[in-house]
Amino acid sequence: MSPTIPPSEDTEGRPGVGRVEAFSDGVIAIIVTIMVLELHPPVEAGLGHLWSLWPIFFAYALSYLYVALYWSNHHRLFSHASVVSNGLIWSNMALLFALSLVPFSTAYLGEQHFSRDATLVYLVTMFVPSIAYAWLQRVIRATGVQGVRATRYHVATLRKGIVAILLYLAGMPLSFVSPWLGIACAMLVAVLWFLPNSPFDRLFESRTGQPTP
Repeated sequence: MSPTIPPSEDTEGRPGVGRVEAFSDGVIAIIVTIMVLELHPPVEAGLGHLWSLWPIFFAYALSYLYVALYWSNHHRLFSHASVVSNGLIWSNMALLFALSLVPFSTAYLGEQHFSRDATLVYLVTMFVPSIAYAWLQRVIRATGVQGVRATRYHVATLRKGIVAILLYLAGMPLSFVSPWLGIACAMLVAVLWFLPNSPFDRLFESRTGQPTP
């Protein structure tokens, strides 16, 4: 088993990690619930009126995928945590705060039919959690499970995180050309995290010879 950083007077051990993760799971569940409550059926009958709501459904589906990816990666990241420090608590709270803004930007994006301004707000709302997640991962990498396997995991996911941040930043100016170019950048981020071994990972492996965990 890989060595870990032992708890000190200012930290808690694995039981504390479990509590933080359980709290995070509850907050993320509430975020998903708020998003689905924003889906309001049309008053008028007929499939035509239902079809007119496609921007709202599309925005919801995209954000649901994002939240699901954050939850799954948060769960995997916390499997490498061994102690609860102040840094872990506050970086995790920052991530949850950033994710709590997703229902608002999702509703705004759908109601505004993917307008330029709504797309910019959405991209900013996606960009902020990526920064918070990078902070959380940095804390866990420094205080959590150590070893070759943990290092490989952190390097691979940090690499994806940097690419995601760059895609969000690229999507902001591209949204002035077309909002759909900004949305395309956001969707590329989702694909990047959804695939366990993306083309980018394979390109990195071919250049460095280092396998992706």
